[in-house]
Amino acid sequence: MRRHHRPPVTKRPEIKPWTWLMRWWQPPPARPAVPVSDRQRAQDLIRAVDAGGIPLNPARVNDIARRLGLEVSRHARVDETIARIRAALKR
Repeated sequence: MRRHHRPPVTKRPEIKPWTWLMRWWQPPPARPAVPVSDRQRAQDLIRAVDAGGIPLNPARVNDIARRLGLEVSRHARVDETIARIRAALKR
């Protein structure tokens, strides 16, 4: 009977499947949340618009306006809402 030739066994780093699986399954570490006031969010929005940015999410702009106490329609134009936010910040 003929024996098959086996290559030499090399040592691999020990793989611990449970450790790997538990690390993979865990949620990512939470970043500390810095609470931002509604007024600060509005100022950041206006600063970004003045720098040439275009707000891509009208719902977010409307939310900022509502948190400042403005009544905003879902169908309001973004540029009109931004003008109202500017006026509210000047008060």
